Amino acid sequence: MAPRVEVHYCIQCRWLLRAGWAAQELLTTFGDVLGEVALVPKRGGVFAVYVDGELVFDRKTEDRFPEMKELKQLVRNKVAPDMALGHSDSAVKSRGAGAGDAPPDAACPGC
Repeated sequence: MAPRVEVHYCIQCRWLLRAGWAAQELLTTFGDVLGEVALVPKRGGVFAVYVDGELVFDRKTEDRFPEMKELKQLVRNKVAPDMALGHSDSAVKSRGAGAGDAPPDAACPGC
């Protein structure tokens, strides 16, 4: 059975566009490998990515959002470890918040 990726995102924080972008990038990169990419609305400042139920990235644990190349590497390592990612195989430059990222503690007041 083809792998299922879930992108859990906070609706209170309005992270649907970020989750949708992640899903689009993963489908573009792994289109013939993945069976499904699901967007899962949550509350409480959640932004987490699961592959077949296994957590591969959690914003609260990492205290930041994933860089897209990092997310692709994490998913690739679970679904197609031998797959080359081209320029996304290079090391992730920054582990801090990227341009335009909200600081981790700047979630919506309810989160």
